[in-house]
Amino acid sequence: MARVKGGKTTSKRRRNVLARVKGYRAGRSTKERQATEAIMHAGQTAFDHRRDKKNDFRRLWIARMNAALRPDMSYSTFVHALKSKNIGLDRKVLATIAKDSPESFARIVSRVKN
Repeated sequence: MARVKGGKTTSKRRRNVLARVKGYRAGRSTKERQATEAIMHAGQTAFDHRRDKKNDFRRLWIARMNAALRPDMSYSTFVHALKSKNIGLDRKVLATIAKDSPESFARIVSRVKN
């Protein structure tokens, strides 16, 4: 069987790997083996953090609503009252309303209180 050398394919693969680790520190940005390892770890972290981002935003929405609600009632009683009155607004929408138009949010709160 004839010998097959890497040539263009190897060069291209190496160039693509090193392009993806541009800006990394030390050997991770210049050495192919370390760069490949760095790419794998970075990909895993990116995957995990895409999941974490959903929790982070939920926490942010709850904190915003709680800050807007505090003079009147607590967040937990508000959410319970929403469910019992069958008001189908989610946390994201409620937090946006609380941030952007507090007067509308106050009307929602007063409706839930009664």
